[in-house]
Amino acid sequence: MLFMIIERFKDNDMVPVYRRVRESGRSLPAGLKYVDSWIEPNFARCFQLMETDDARLLQEWVLGWRGLGVTFEIVPVVPSAETRAVVAPFLEGA
Repeated sequence: MLFMIIERFKDNDMVPVYRRVRESGRSLPAGLKYVDSWIEPNFARCFQLMETDDARLLQEWVLGWRGLGVTFEIVPVVPSAETRAVVAPFLEGA
């Protein structure tokens, strides 16, 4: 499954998080895959796409980032192509 992780940085300060990534990597448990990420221009939020079949791995990963001034929102997402395939039969006759 894919998950969009929305990170919010306290006071728009992502430096502690970036420092930790530089020094220790992303600290992903086995079975949790980082796909890509995007940052808002004002540094308030980071949007990360992660993949795993076990949501508990996301919980484990989030707990490892405590104390760095970052909060996480975890949103399960479905790729648009897969959603189009689900919706397609409902488009006939509409």
